[in-house]
Amino acid sequence: MSAGHFLWPILLFLSILSVATSDDELQTLLTIKTSLKSSNTLVFNTWDAKINPTCNFTGITCDPTTNLVKEIELSYQNLTGQVPFDAICQLKSLERLSLGFNSLSGPVTEDLNKCVNLKYLDLGNNNFYGSVPDISRLDQLMYFYINMSGFSGTFPWKSLENMTNLVEFSVGDNPFNRSQFPNEVLNCTNLHVLYLTNCSIEGRIPRGIGNLTELRDLELSQNYISGGIPVEITKLHNLWQLELYANELTGPLPVGFGNLTNLQRFDASTNYLSGDLSEIKLLTKLTSLQLFENEFTGELPAELGEFKNLVNFSIYTNKLTGQIPQNLGSFSDFDFIDASENFFTGTIPPNMCKKGNMTKLLLLQNNLTGGIPETYANCLSLTRLRVSKNLLSGVVPNGIWGLPNVEMIDLAMNQLVGPVTSDIGNANSLAQLLLSDNQFSGELPSEISKATKLNSLDLSNNQFSGGIPSSIGDLKKLNNLYLQNNKFSGSIPDSLGSCVSLNVVNLAYNSFTGNIPVSIGSLPTLTFLNLSNNQLSGLIPGSLSSLKLSLLDLSDNQLSGPIPQSLSMEAYNGSFAGNDGLCGQNFKNFSPCSADSRGSRELRKLLIWFLVLGILAIIVSLSCFLYLRKKEGLKDNNRSWKEDSWDVKSFHVLSFTEDEILDGINQDNLIGNGGSGNVYKITLENGKELAVKHIWNLDSGGRKKVKSTTPMLGKRGGKSSEFDAEVQTLSSIRHVNVVKLYCSITSEDSSLLVYEYMPNGSLWDRLHSCKKLALDWNTRYEIALGAAKGMEYLHHGCDRPVLHRDVKSSNILLDELLKPRIADFGLAKIVQSNTTKDSSHVIAGTHGYIAPEYGYTHRVNERSDVYSFGVVLLELVTGKRPIEPEFGENKDIVNWVSSQLKGKESVLSIVDSAILEGYEEDALKVLKIAILCTARQPNQRPTMRTVVKMLEDAEPCKLVGIIFSKNDGIMTKELKENVKL
Repeated sequence: MSAGHFLWPILLFLSILSVATSDDELQTLLTIKTSLKSSNTLVFNTWDAKINPTCNFTGITCDPTTNLVKEIELSYQNLTGQVPFDAICQLKSLERLSLGFNSLSGPVTEDLNKCVNLKYLDLGNNNFYGSVPDISRLDQLMYFYINMSGFSGTFPWKSLENMTNLVEFSVGDNPFNRSQFPNEVLNCTNLHVLYLTNCSIEGRIPRGIGNLTELRDLELSQNYISGGIPVEITKLHNLWQLELYANELTGPLPVGFGNLTNLQRFDASTNYLSGDLSEIKLLTKLTSLQLFENEFTGELPAELGEFKNLVNFSIYTNKLTGQIPQNLGSFSDFDFIDASENFFTGTIPPNMCKKGNMTKLLLLQNNLTGGIPETYANCLSLTRLRVSKNLLSGVVPNGIWGLPNVEMIDLAMNQLVGPVTSDIGNANSLAQLLLSDNQFSGELPSEISKATKLNSLDLSNNQFSGGIPSSIGDLKKLNNLYLQNNKFSGSIPDSLGSCVSLNVVNLAYNSFTGNIPVSIGSLPTLTFLNLSNNQLSGLIPGSLSSLKLSLLDLSDNQLSGPIPQSLSMEAYNGSFAGNDGLCGQNFKNFSPCSADSRGSRELRKLLIWFLVLGILAIIVSLSCFLYLRKKEGLKDNNRSWKEDSWDVKSFHVLSFTEDEILDGINQDNLIGNGGSGNVYKITLENGKELAVKHIWNLDSGGRKKVKSTTPMLGKRGGKSSEFDAEVQTLSSIRHVNVVKLYCSITSEDSSLLVYEYMPNGSLWDRLHSCKKLALDWNTRYEIALGAAKGMEYLHHGCDRPVLHRDVKSSNILLDELLKPRIADFGLAKIVQSNTTKDSSHVIAGTHGYIAPEYGYTHRVNERSDVYSFGVVLLELVTGKRPIEPEFGENKDIVNWVSSQLKGKESVLSIVDSAILEGYEEDALKVLKIAILCTARQPNQRPTMRTVVKMLEDAEPCKLVGIIFSKNDGIMTKELKENVKL
């Protein structure tokens, strides 16, 4: 019998076995399809055995010999659901499983350990939870990625003992339990990539790291690693990237560090490294060098100026001296330099923008001399120019003012002279112009009104003269206007009232004349107004009464007449001094207003004029109304706004009707107003009380939107961004410490938000206003903890983090039991999944609460909210407002608290005297938390989840730690470092 007769039964058996195996694998793949969902409909459309063989399914690759599944590639497919590892690991030939960059959730089960043939496993960038299971049987793995996937607990480092084939190992950005550096990794001598960033590693970098000589990329950042950089790291000659930032490393760069001649990216920033940088001179392939926030000394190697590839160089906040190499950036497509906060001398290197690609020039707070090189006037790519706090002199090149992409020009605190030229009109992107404390002179050019993105203008302490351009009203985004201590003259233009975003106006110590414009009282977000030490005359406008000011100073002018009754409160004591013509009922330094006083006569004249103008307005309005009625054939000339078409969207079960709400929108029920609308208190027939915010929809010019006579093209035309933000945010939120939104009621020109009513007003009212209450410490603590839990929910409890962006005591409302609710989400922003940590470019918030990075980065994130919350904690501890005259000019509560941290006695003096004796130590626990929250650097602030935990530990009468040393009562080093400003 021939060999073929023996062979064909075997082939037939293998064929039958292959079909059976393929059927099993088909069922496995269909199980995966059932378990996972995707918004990308194309992913699983092909997973149909009726139209495709298994090996033609999207993302599936089979072994060409056995037709068994070898690879599953489903990364970046918007997948959701739990991964059925028990089914997947039945694919016996599976070598590659790639599910990264999706939204997969649930735990990763022990079944993963059954995928014994895996060589490539990518579960990174998902939303898993729980611990990583034992993976010791996956000893064939070469590529392992689970970074940024939500894993916690303790990583099973022992599983790595036999994984000697590993080439890339990435487990960073997971909140694992703290552990020592995993020595098991040191056995993986084939490693090219080791990514252990942000996974809670502590202790020292072991000397055995030098055994991993194949490493190209070593990333150990954002951990708790201490000690020095071991000299053995210099054996890693293949390294092209070394990331050690945000640890607790000390000591110098090791001798021989310059041997890493293939290094292109080196980041050891935010540590405690010291010594000189002489080793750096040999790393000629560097493209990015980041060593900021350390303790390096000595001079920069001159060889840096000859580097051909260096494009990013950041070394701010060290103790470096000498000159910055003058050729720096001359030979590469240089991007940015930040050498701020050192002791550099000499001049600014002139050629860093030689290739025309530089974006940031940041050299503030050094001892640099000379002028700003003319070459930067042609650097059209520049977005940030910051050279403040130096010894620079001379005239600023004209082209600097008009750079088309520059967002910030910060030249403050130098010796610069000359004018701001008309080129400023070309600065289409300019958001911040900071020129304070120089010797600039001349008039402010009218072209500045063309820089319509300006949100901060600080010209204080210079020699500017002339008037404020009347076109300043075109700056609709202007938040802060500092013109104090100059030689400005003329009247304050009425158009200033058109700068609808203003938070701060400081025009003190100039020579302004004429009346205070009534229009200033219409600025919806103004909190700081200082017009002192000018030559202003006439009456104090009653319109100022509508402002919610943390500081008002009209002192030392020539004002006359009565102080408006609504401004006659203790909070403004001293605000009107030096105006001999003023009179008032509630200030002992002013005589009562008489009927024949000059102010009364002027008031009567003003009232007569208002009466005449009012009558004329009525006549004109009536004429227009009759004309329109005749033209349009209106039958009813008294149509109620209730007859508008209203759209009701409920977010809870409602016990009231639309008509009950509309009936209550009247002047008798008005209880407040703010930047985004009036607020009314409405009592229903059943006795329930509600708060209703009424928002007029605005047109692009900020005017009330007039109804169109044509049909609406959308569900609602022209609705306000404030309304959109608040509804989008609050409608999906359910938390006891976030104000409840019952429903929205909208029409074409008006929008209503119906909330639960908070009978005790805001925390600001109870701490600072005429409604002030004597809050004991236990109550303050409960308010702090409840508000923190509300903020924690916004940041960590929603599907995507919600940035409030205007956290302040007036936005923390109190119910009948003084329990807090976070409110007013008109500036809120939901962080999208594809945004970076710097989630928003919008300058938003209230003066005194705004985090300092707004001025540095023009961006905000969750840590910016944490800063604002820290200010609220300072208010609770001290009883003071964020801005007080006693703090000094341009100082806030954070600066003031920092200045008091000298010893236990001075720290205790910070605590509000209204807090009963015996609770001071409890208040100091919360003070410590507030100081952590208001750290200068965002990455040094805790998350809101950590803040809640710390506040819970600071419960009154609960011992959690000692702030002061037992010997001398001086602050501990840790606390001093956390309050560095």
